[in-house]
Amino acid sequence: MSNPTSTSDGFAAAMQQLSAEAKKLTVPPTQLPRLTSNGPSLETRLQELEASISRKIDDAVNAVSRARTADVTICFRQIEEHLAAIRNSETVNQKLFDSLHQELIKYRDNFLHESLQKPFIRDLLILFDDLNALSCQLQPALEGIELRGKSTQWRENLENAIHSLTEILHRMEVSEIEPRDKVDRAYHRVVSNEPADFAEDDGRIVMRVKRGFLWRDQVLRPEEVVAKRFG
Repeated sequence: MSNPTSTSDGFAAAMQQLSAEAKKLTVPPTQLPRLTSNGPSLETRLQELEASISRKIDDAVNAVSRARTADVTICFRQIEEHLAAIRNSETVNQKLFDSLHQELIKYRDNFLHESLQKPFIRDLLILFDDLNALSCQLQPALEGIELRGKSTQWRENLENAIHSLTEILHRMEVSEIEPRDKVDRAYHRVVSNEPADFAEDDGRIVMRVKRGFLWRDQVLRPEEVVAKRFG
């Protein structure tokens, strides 16, 4: 069994030895770096460093943001230019298509008119002329006949035939040239002249000899007339 007294003495000796070693490691206050006597303190320098790093980060972020904004703006501008070019191209193509479509319709109509309708229409116009001439000839011939009731019926039947023929022409887009007082060379052909006493009567239409007709506002056959001529 160990002696308590000897144990206590050993512990005391050990503590004294540790205390002596600690004194050897202690640095005098005069040998510590003086961080606060000359220049900014460590805390101040850390704050300045933190502020500088923060500014550099903000500048970098702003630069990247501006660059991205510029890139996006350029991209949007290019997209708008492409869209405008596409719209212009579509407009031009649509105009070309409409023009070509109108030309094809015009070619088709002219082909049908020249090859099919025109010969048939000319035959109808000759029939119209014959019926109209017959009506004009019957008018004075029937005036001396006593059977006025029957002659009137003949005249009405003939006028109905002329009217039916006119309706057929209208369905084929053929219309009669409207009567005019003065000669228009675009619509009339003067077949005979009568002397005019006054200059203002020059070109005045006296009689319609043969009716003129239009097809879709184009002169199909000019109207033959007798007109006044001064001098």
